[in-house]
Amino acid sequence: MQTVFVSGASGFIALHVVNDLLESGYKVIGSVRSQQKADRLLKQFNNHKNLSLVIVSDIAQLGAFDDVFEKYGEEISIVLHTASPFHFSTTEYEKDLLIPALNGTKGILESIKKYAASSVERVVVTSSYAAVTDFAGDSDKTKTFTEESWNPVTWEEAKKDPYTAYYGSKTFAEKAAWDFLKENKDKVKFKLTTVNPVFVLGPQLFDENVSANLNTSCQFINDIVHSTPETELDKNLFGGFIDVRDVSKAHQLAFERDDLIGQRLILSEGRFTMQDFADIINEDFPKLKGKIAVGKPGSGQDLLKSIAKLDNSKTKRLLGFKFRSLQETVDDTVSQILKAEHK
Repeated sequence: MQTVFVSGASGFIALHVVNDLLESGYKVIGSVRSQQKADRLLKQFNNHKNLSLVIVSDIAQLGAFDDVFEKYGEEISIVLHTASPFHFSTTEYEKDLLIPALNGTKGILESIKKYAASSVERVVVTSSYAAVTDFAGDSDKTKTFTEESWNPVTWEEAKKDPYTAYYGSKTFAEKAAWDFLKENKDKVKFKLTTVNPVFVLGPQLFDENVSANLNTSCQFINDIVHSTPETELDKNLFGGFIDVRDVSKAHQLAFERDDLIGQRLILSEGRFTMQDFADIINEDFPKLKGKIAVGKPGSGQDLLKSIAKLDNSKTKRLLGFKFRSLQETVDDTVSQILKAEHK
């Protein structure tokens, strides 16, 4: 039974990852920010015998993971680093987004080098499509982005607003991981893979985690469920989508399979607009029809014709499994929200 360390174990993606690992027979050590989160998580997983949790209160502090790897380092053979801030509700972009993402990644790899260099065999870093391109590039219909593409953002540019700061945080953190491996290839034995999802949608692992404000991506859907017929849809918002359950599966394959070593896996099943969400919800949930925003049905495709091409055919070929459709992902997300609110 191999032991997998999952940083940021209470996150939206990480909960699905932890669940899948436990169901596959792995032993999981997860880090969370507080004892309160640890207690809640252990209860949600019915105190699973193969799950233990440790407290890492601030990943921005270099050395934050030292205690974990000093204590468990010889036991851990796989590390999934999912912990990284994803929100736009700050004006202190360096302090709240850039530094925690960069230091969290650098810090966990340094801790592995210090205490688990001979035991950790595989590391998977949860990066993002935000490390592949910037918003301007993704809005340029003459461009195509692939697993080889990188966001050109600089640290100075990343300090100008929360969105650029988030894009920058994922870019600098992922680059730091690849650079670390190059610089320390004689000092560590682990092989690296990064997972670069677009907007991650889908149900929360536990119904009780449905709240008024969901994770950033799912909140787009939540906003429409709680809209009114007068609500105007954001006509400029677009992105790629992927289901959280597919992201979790990809994390596991990323360390189980040798042909995924050294790869950047762009997880996307297609593009969406807010209009697409509204169209699916109005069509598939008759009880909401007439109560929520309608927008201009079918007009989402106009916006999608004016943006860059995302070509992740390499990732799809490597992973070899079919991603869930937008309709399935949206329907499962909305069904869970309605169930949680007894609607």
